[in-house]
Formats: sequence, C-alpha cells, structure tokens
Amino acid sequence: LAAAAVVNGEEPEIVENEEVMRLAGIDRDYVKEQAKEELLEIERRRRTYLKDRARVPIKDRTVVLVDDGIATGTSIRAAIAALRRKGPKRLILAVPVAPIETLQALRQEVDDVICPSTPEPFYAIGLHYGDFHQVSDGEVIQLLSDLAAMKAPARGPEQA
Repeated sequence: LAAAAVVNGEEPEIVENEEVMRLAGIDRDYVKEQAKEELLEIERRRRTYLKDRARVPIKDRTVVLVDDGIATGTSIRAAIAALRRKGPKRLILAVPVAPIETLQALRQEVDDVICPSTPEPFYAIGLHYGDFHQVSDGEVIQLLSDLAAMKAPARGPEQA
C-alpha cells in the first residue's frame, strides 16, 4: 500500500496518495526525504540491470505497462507519468488483478486497460498469488540475460 511513489528523470516527480498519507500520519517532508533515497535506488537498479544494454526507445511506440497487481494505484500512476513524458503513441496498462474503482480512475490516464480480475471486495494483491515474493536483483539480471540470449542471432560455425 503506497503512500507515495517517485518518478525519476531530469525533473523527478512525486505522486502522492493523500488518503494513505493522512491515515499513516506521513507528511510531505517525510515523503520528500524518502523520495531522495528511492531515486538513488532507481539509479542503482538501472546500472545493475541494464549494464551496457541501451534503453528501449518509447517515443511514438505502443507501450504495454505490466504490473503484478494494483491496490491504490499510486505506484502505477508514477510509472504512467514517467512513460507519458517519453511520448508513446499508445499506452496500455496490463494487470492481472485490481479493484474496479482504481481501474476506472486509471482509464483516464492510459489508452487501454487489460485486467481479467476485479474482485469485490478487494483486500490485497498478494492474496491472488501462490507465491508473491520480492524479486531479487539476481532474478532480474538472469531474466534480462536470458532474454538477450534469445534475441541474439544464431551463429553458424563459420561465424563463431
């Protein structure tokens, strides 16, 4: 349950969930301090995950933004804001589970929404998974390496 989320870039942007902030007793100064730490973590992950790989261009392309589930929508709104700044032709949100009222609000921010499950009442994303563990850096690096290997052109013996 996110009280706020930060979008990196030349001008970092904080997306706040004022209701969650109020309920948790969190003020804007606290959010700003936490955002500084998260921006450092975003940069660390970018260096760790991308290594020497170039970023995929987004401008004038159809982008499918995938999330494992949405609760309040705060985190995904930050991702949508970051992608919108890059000028995609279309932005499609794909998520397996989310509350219907959150999806209705998000439909205003994207071109299309794909979400097969909108349980009522909605309690938590993790309840809809057999395994909802935090993905480690090692898992991400391995998946990106596997993907890069699948995209590499096949080489014959004369090219090796």
